[in-house]
Amino acid sequence: MIFRARQFEFVFPRATLIMGIVNVTPDSFSDGGRFLDPSRAVDHALALVAEGAEILDIGGESTRPGATPVSETEELRRILPVIEALAPRIKIPLSIDTMKPGVARAALTAGASIVNDVAAGRRGNEIRRIISEFKAGYIVMHTPDSPTTMQQPPAHTNVVREVVAFFGEQLGHLNAAGVADDQIVYDAGIGFGKSVEQNLQLLAGLRSFTRLPRPFLLGASRKSFIGKLSGADVNERLPASLACATLAVAAGVQMIRTHDVAETVQAVRLAEAVLAQKDT
Repeated sequence: MIFRARQFEFVFPRATLIMGIVNVTPDSFSDGGRFLDPSRAVDHALALVAEGAEILDIGGESTRPGATPVSETEELRRILPVIEALAPRIKIPLSIDTMKPGVARAALTAGASIVNDVAAGRRGNEIRRIISEFKAGYIVMHTPDSPTTMQQPPAHTNVVREVVAFFGEQLGHLNAAGVADDQIVYDAGIGFGKSVEQNLQLLAGLRSFTRLPRPFLLGASRKSFIGKLSGADVNERLPASLACATLAVAAGVQMIRTHDVAETVQAVRLAEAVLAQKDT
Protein backbone atom coordinates (compact mmCIF):
# COMPACT_ATOMS: atom_id res chain seq x y z
CA MET A 1 0.00 0.00 0.00
CA ILE A 2 1.30 3.46 -0.95
CA PHE A 3 0.41 6.95 0.27
CA ARG A 4 1.42 9.77 -2.07
CA ALA A 5 1.30 13.45 -1.20
CA ARG A 6 2.73 15.57 -4.02
CA GLN A 7 6.50 14.82 -4.06
CA PHE A 8 6.33 12.57 -0.99
CA GLU A 9 5.71 8.82 -0.99
CA PHE A 10 5.29 6.40 1.89
CA VAL A 11 5.21 2.65 1.25
CA PHE A 12 3.49 0.41 3.80
CA PRO A 13 4.18 -1.75 5.72
CA ARG A 14 6.80 0.41 7.40
CA ALA A 15 7.39 1.98 10.81
CA THR A 16 4.36 3.88 12.09
CA LEU A 17 4.29 7.47 10.85
CA ILE A 18 4.13 10.08 13.61
CA MET A 19 2.29 13.31 12.79
CA GLY A 20 3.12 16.22 15.09
CA ILE A 21 0.45 18.84 15.86
CA VAL A 22 1.17 22.56 15.45
CA ASN A 23 -1.84 24.64 16.54
CA VAL A 24 -1.54 28.28 15.43
CA THR A 25 -4.71 29.20 17.32
CA PRO A 26 -5.73 31.07 20.48
CA ASP A 27 -8.39 28.53 21.51
CA SER A 28 -7.38 24.95 20.73
CA PHE A 29 -8.38 22.63 23.57
CA SER A 30 -4.85 21.62 24.52
CA ASP A 31 -2.33 24.30 23.60
CA GLY A 32 -4.39 27.23 22.37
CA GLY A 33 -2.38 30.44 22.35
CA ARG A 34 1.01 28.87 23.01
CA PHE A 35 2.10 28.99 19.38
CA LEU A 36 -0.10 31.76 17.97
CA ASP A 37 3.00 33.83 17.21
CA PRO A 38 4.42 32.52 13.90
CA SER A 39 8.02 32.44 15.11
CA ARG A 40 7.06 30.37 18.16
CA ALA A 41 5.01 28.05 15.96
CA VAL A 42 7.97 27.54 13.63
CA ASP A 43 10.31 26.84 16.54
CA HIS A 44 7.82 24.34 17.97
CA ALA A 45 7.46 22.64 14.60
CA LEU A 46 11.22 22.30 14.19
CA ALA A 47 11.44 20.83 17.70
CA LEU A 48 8.81 18.24 16.79
CA VAL A 49 10.81 17.28 13.70
CA ALA A 50 13.91 16.85 15.88
CA GLU A 51 11.84 14.59 18.17
CA GLY A 52 10.91 12.32 15.28
CA ALA A 53 7.80 13.73 13.59
CA GLU A 54 7.59 12.62 9.95
CA ILE A 55 4.60 14.83 9.14
CA LEU A 56 3.57 18.18 10.65
CA ASP A 57 -0.12 19.09 10.87
CA ILE A 58 -0.61 22.86 10.99
CA GLY A 59 -3.98 24.31 11.96
CA GLY A 60 -5.25 27.88 12.19
CA GLU A 61 -8.82 27.19 13.31
CA SER A 62 -9.73 25.22 16.42
CA THR A 63 -12.03 22.23 15.91
CA ARG A 64 -12.58 21.62 19.63
CA PRO A 65 -16.21 21.13 20.70
CA GLY A 66 -18.04 24.45 20.65
CA ALA A 67 -15.25 26.27 18.82
CA THR A 68 -16.16 29.54 17.12
CA PRO A 69 -15.42 29.50 13.38
CA VAL A 70 -12.89 32.01 12.06
CA SER A 71 -12.84 33.77 8.71
CA GLU A 72 -10.77 32.51 5.82
CA THR A 73 -8.73 35.72 5.98
CA GLU A 74 -7.87 35.18 9.65
CA GLU A 75 -7.06 31.51 9.17
CA LEU A 76 -4.68 32.38 6.32
CA ARG A 77 -3.08 35.13 8.40
CA ARG A 78 -2.26 32.56 11.06
CA ILE A 79 -0.98 29.65 8.99
CA LEU A 80 0.69 31.05 5.87
CA PRO A 81 3.74 32.58 7.61
CA VAL A 82 4.35 29.25 9.35
CA ILE A 83 4.08 27.15 6.19
CA GLU A 84 6.18 29.59 4.16
CA ALA A 85 8.91 29.52 6.82
CA LEU A 86 8.92 25.73 7.24
CA ALA A 87 8.56 24.52 3.64
CA PRO A 88 12.12 25.39 2.54
CA ARG A 89 13.67 24.26 5.84
CA ILE A 90 12.37 20.73 6.38
CA LYS A 91 12.24 17.58 4.28
CA ILE A 92 8.99 16.11 5.56
CA PRO A 93 5.41 16.80 4.43
CA LEU A 94 3.41 19.67 5.85
CA SER A 95 -0.29 19.05 6.37
CA ILE A 96 -2.86 21.84 6.57
CA ASP A 97 -5.68 21.13 9.02
CA THR A 98 -8.58 23.04 7.44
CA MET A 99 -12.15 22.71 6.23
CA LYS A 100 -11.94 25.67 3.83
CA PRO A 101 -11.09 25.12 0.14
CA GLY A 102 -9.49 28.58 -0.11
CA VAL A 103 -7.19 27.87 2.82
CA ALA A 104 -6.33 24.45 1.39
CA ARG A 105 -5.38 25.97 -1.96
CA ALA A 106 -3.28 28.74 -0.40
CA ALA A 107 -1.49 26.32 1.92
CA LEU A 108 -0.69 23.90 -0.90
CA THR A 109 0.58 26.80 -3.01
CA ALA A 110 2.80 27.86 -0.10
CA GLY A 111 4.37 24.40 0.21
CA ALA A 112 2.01 22.08 2.09
CA SER A 113 1.51 18.57 0.69
CA ILE A 114 -1.48 17.18 2.62
CA VAL A 115 -4.95 18.49 3.50
CA ASN A 116 -6.39 17.19 6.78
CA ASP A 117 -10.10 17.90 6.37
CA VAL A 118 -12.30 17.58 9.45
CA ALA A 119 -15.35 18.22 7.26
CA ALA A 120 -14.31 15.47 4.80
CA GLY A 121 -15.65 17.39 1.82
CA ARG A 122 -19.12 17.91 3.32
CA ARG A 123 -18.90 21.58 2.30
CA GLY A 124 -18.95 20.71 -1.39
CA ASN A 125 -16.75 19.31 -4.11
CA GLU A 126 -14.31 22.20 -4.43
CA ILE A 127 -11.81 20.86 -1.92
CA ARG A 128 -11.77 17.50 -3.74
CA ARG A 129 -10.98 19.26 -7.01
CA ILE A 130 -8.12 21.11 -5.30
CA ILE A 131 -6.69 17.84 -3.98
CA SER A 132 -6.85 16.40 -7.50
CA GLU A 133 -5.25 19.50 -9.06
CA PHE A 134 -2.28 19.54 -6.66
CA LYS A 135 -2.03 15.74 -6.36
CA ALA A 136 -1.96 16.33 -2.63
CA GLY A 137 -2.52 13.84 0.13
CA TYR A 138 -5.98 13.96 1.70
CA ILE A 139 -7.02 12.85 5.18
CA VAL A 140 -10.71 11.96 5.23
CA MET A 141 -12.00 12.31 8.79
CA HIS A 142 -15.40 11.10 9.92
CA THR A 143 -17.46 13.66 11.78
CA PRO A 144 -21.23 13.92 11.75
CA ASP A 145 -21.44 17.70 12.05
CA SER A 146 -19.61 21.00 12.49
CA PRO A 147 -17.47 21.75 15.59
CA THR A 148 -20.18 24.06 16.94
CA THR A 149 -22.76 21.25 17.21
CA MET A 150 -20.81 18.00 16.94
CA GLN A 151 -21.07 17.18 20.65
CA GLN A 152 -24.83 17.00 20.66
CA PRO A 153 -26.08 13.51 21.64
CA PRO A 154 -24.92 11.14 18.87
CA ALA A 155 -27.34 8.87 17.06
CA HIS A 156 -24.97 6.13 15.88
CA THR A 157 -26.30 2.60 16.15
CA ASN A 158 -23.06 0.81 15.24
CA VAL A 159 -20.34 3.41 15.11
CA VAL A 160 -17.65 1.18 13.60
CA ARG A 161 -19.91 0.01 10.80
CA GLU A 162 -21.11 3.57 10.15
CA VAL A 163 -17.57 4.94 9.88
CA VAL A 164 -16.46 2.14 7.54
CA ALA A 165 -19.47 2.88 5.30
CA PHE A 166 -18.66 6.59 5.39
CA PHE A 167 -15.14 5.93 4.12
CA GLY A 168 -16.51 3.92 1.21
CA GLU A 169 -18.88 6.75 0.27
CA GLN A 170 -16.14 9.36 0.46
CA LEU A 171 -13.77 7.25 -1.61
CA GLY A 172 -16.37 7.20 -4.38
CA HIS A 173 -16.79 10.99 -4.26
CA LEU A 174 -13.03 11.53 -4.31
CA ASN A 175 -12.42 9.17 -7.20
CA ALA A 176 -15.18 10.92 -9.17
CA ALA A 177 -13.39 14.24 -8.58
CA GLY A 178 -10.10 12.84 -9.91
CA VAL A 179 -8.41 11.95 -6.61
CA ALA A 180 -6.51 8.65 -6.78
CA ASP A 181 -6.79 6.04 -4.04
CA ASP A 182 -3.11 6.42 -3.17
CA GLN A 183 -3.68 10.06 -2.15
CA ILE A 184 -6.15 9.11 0.59
CA VAL A 185 -5.82 8.38 4.33
CA TYR A 186 -8.74 7.54 6.64
CA ASP A 187 -9.36 8.92 10.16
CA ALA A 188 -12.32 7.73 12.26
CA GLY A 189 -12.61 11.08 14.06
CA ILE A 190 -12.11 10.04 17.67
CA GLY A 191 -13.88 12.63 19.82
CA PHE A 192 -15.88 14.16 16.99
CA GLY A 193 -19.59 13.56 17.47
CA LYS A 194 -19.09 10.38 19.50
CA SER A 195 -19.89 9.48 23.07
CA VAL A 196 -17.21 8.11 25.39
CA GLU A 197 -18.52 4.61 24.79
CA GLN A 198 -18.42 5.07 21.02
CA ASN A 199 -14.84 6.35 21.16
CA LEU A 200 -13.94 3.19 23.05
CA GLN A 201 -15.79 1.10 20.47
CA LEU A 202 -13.75 2.74 17.70
CA LEU A 203 -10.54 1.91 19.54
CA ALA A 204 -11.70 -1.66 20.12
CA GLY A 205 -12.60 -1.93 16.44
CA LEU A 206 -9.39 -0.56 14.94
CA ARG A 207 -8.77 -3.76 12.97
CA SER A 208 -11.96 -3.06 11.02
CA PHE A 209 -10.25 0.07 9.73
CA THR A 210 -6.76 -1.33 9.21
CA ARG A 211 -8.23 -4.06 7.01
CA LEU A 212 -9.38 -1.37 4.57
CA PRO A 213 -7.17 -0.74 1.51
CA ARG A 214 -5.99 2.71 2.65
CA PRO A 215 -3.70 3.85 5.49
CA PHE A 216 -5.45 4.71 8.73
CA LEU A 217 -4.62 7.62 11.05
CA LEU A 218 -5.49 7.67 14.75
CA GLY A 219 -5.89 11.02 16.50
CA ALA A 220 -6.63 10.37 20.18
CA SER A 221 -3.98 12.61 21.73
CA ARG A 222 -5.26 14.36 24.88
CA LYS A 223 -8.89 14.00 23.76
CA SER A 224 -11.74 14.80 26.14
CA PHE A 225 -12.99 11.21 26.39
CA ILE A 226 -9.75 10.43 28.24
CA GLY A 227 -10.58 13.13 30.76
CA LYS A 228 -14.11 11.85 31.17
CA LEU A 229 -12.82 8.35 31.87
CA SER A 230 -9.95 9.31 34.17
CA GLY A 231 -10.70 12.78 35.46
CA ALA A 232 -7.33 13.93 34.11
CA ASP A 233 -6.84 17.52 33.05
CA VAL A 234 -6.03 18.07 29.36
CA ASN A 235 -2.31 18.40 30.05
CA GLU A 236 -2.27 15.26 32.22
CA ARG A 237 -3.52 12.84 29.56
CA LEU A 238 -0.22 11.67 28.13
CA PRO A 239 -0.27 8.16 29.70
CA ALA A 240 -3.70 7.36 28.25
CA SER A 241 -2.76 8.93 24.92
CA LEU A 242 0.25 6.61 24.77
CA ALA A 243 -1.99 3.66 25.63
CA CYS A 244 -4.15 4.54 22.63
CA ALA A 245 -1.06 4.81 20.43
CA THR A 246 0.30 1.40 21.42
CA LEU A 247 -3.12 -0.23 21.01
CA ALA A 248 -3.22 1.33 17.56
CA VAL A 249 0.17 -0.08 16.61
CA ALA A 250 -0.91 -3.55 17.73
CA ALA A 251 -3.98 -3.22 15.48
CA GLY A 252 -1.88 -2.22 12.46
CA VAL A 253 -2.60 1.53 12.39
CA GLN A 254 -0.17 3.25 10.04
CA MET A 255 -0.22 6.86 11.34
CA ILE A 256 -0.54 8.48 14.77
CA ARG A 257 -1.37 12.19 15.24
CA THR A 258 -0.03 13.55 18.52
CA HIS A 259 0.87 16.62 20.55
CA ASP A 260 3.66 14.69 22.31
CA VAL A 261 6.01 13.49 19.60
CA ALA A 262 9.08 12.35 21.57
CA GLU A 263 7.04 10.29 24.03
CA THR A 264 4.86 8.81 21.31
CA VAL A 265 7.85 7.85 19.16
CA GLN A 266 9.41 6.03 22.11
CA ALA A 267 6.20 4.16 22.99
CA VAL A 268 5.39 3.26 19.40
CA ARG A 269 8.88 2.03 18.55
CA LEU A 270 8.91 -0.22 21.62
CA ALA A 271 5.51 -1.63 20.68
CA GLU A 272 6.77 -2.29 17.15
CA ALA A 273 9.88 -4.03 18.47
CA VAL A 274 7.79 -6.33 20.67
CA LEU A 275 5.35 -7.11 17.85
CA ALA A 276 8.26 -7.89 15.53
CA GLN A 277 9.25 -10.74 17.86
CA LYS A 278 5.93 -12.45 17.18
CA ASP A 279 6.97 -12.85 13.56
CA THR A 280 10.40 -14.41 14.25
